[in-house]
Amino acid sequence: MDHAARLLNDLLQEDRLILAVFSNRRKKGDSFVKATIRPVLLADRLNYQVEYLQADKAFHKNLSSGEVIEVARQLLINSFRQAVFFATDGDYTVLANKPDRIHIKKSAPSKQATGLSHDREKQYILREDVPNAMLEQLGVMTPSGKVVAKYRDKFKQINRFLEIVRDCLPFLPENPLIVDFGCGKSYLTFAMYHYLNEQLNLGARFVGLDLKHDVIAFCSETARALGYSDLQFLVGDIAEYAEHDRVDMVVTLHACDKATDEALIKAVEWDADVILSVPCCQHELFPQLAQPAQNAILQHGLLKERFASILTDALRAQALQYSGYSVAAIEFIDMEHTPKNLMLRCNRKPIDDAHAAGLREEFLSLCAYWNVQPSIARLLEMRRIP
Repeated sequence: MDHAARLLNDLLQEDRLILAVFSNRRKKGDSFVKATIRPVLLADRLNYQVEYLQADKAFHKNLSSGEVIEVARQLLINSFRQAVFFATDGDYTVLANKPDRIHIKKSAPSKQATGLSHDREKQYILREDVPNAMLEQLGVMTPSGKVVAKYRDKFKQINRFLEIVRDCLPFLPENPLIVDFGCGKSYLTFAMYHYLNEQLNLGARFVGLDLKHDVIAFCSETARALGYSDLQFLVGDIAEYAEHDRVDMVVTLHACDKATDEALIKAVEWDADVILSVPCCQHELFPQLAQPAQNAILQHGLLKERFASILTDALRAQALQYSGYSVAAIEFIDMEHTPKNLMLRCNRKPIDDAHAAGLREEFLSLCAYWNVQPSIARLLEMRRIP
């Protein structure tokens, strides 16, 4: 088996590996029918994604080159009789009917390398053509793993959201409690549960909250059908929710107008480690805006509406930074798929009083200039500084 490990190490060190496929199970009762290894770029760093495929599920791990070589050895020793290392210079077939006696054959290359930085399909967390019970239950995917045409944008949105969640994992504790305010039909909540608990085995607990009884009934039934025992759905108002003293991550996607502010304020009260917010319908500031020096903007209803949305989210970001968060305004999904594509991604970060005082002054000056009183200003009252 050492020969196969050395070969794989050479392919990795020389950046020649395109894909490794392990097949032909040693025991018919084994749950995994196939495994693959492929290079992926995560935060501009080269990693190797190991994917274990069952009949209707796929599980993933992202590993360094050193870690993945040992995983490959164990796959050949314990689980599979054959592997093919597809490389830029040829296909290497590893035959291992007996773990201590292997044969390696090389043939002409059958796959072409692609640039990792632009190969979005390689980095999808939930892959097309791999059956997924959760996506099938939600109607996004067929039993054979094909994405339903009318849900293709939703499929892309789900994967983009999971990429953002993946980036936030270093900030979360073990067994995190995650609350989704204004959860709606919860496509992204179900996807997050699947990713964190079924793929990464993090033991995350989830609560989805929404005002619509029929929506909560649908989500609760779907969770039962999927066996998602750590996912609870409740009917309730964001501002009045008080079931927990501490929440590790708050998600608020398209909560309308001031409901977004209520969710953000609640998240700060909890000292949530991560906040993911996609604002929607920012109506609060539109009737308040008044600044004669900016009549070139305010005299046009459409421009005023769009500016009000930008100003609302800028003030939210400023108030969150003041409250001790690192805030990034990022594109959630391509504009061609939805106009509501801005996300505030927030991770808890200590802030000293001097910096906070400066942020507070900028916030108040901006409000005074535009003659607005946003709901998010309550965050300034929650933290007192000298």
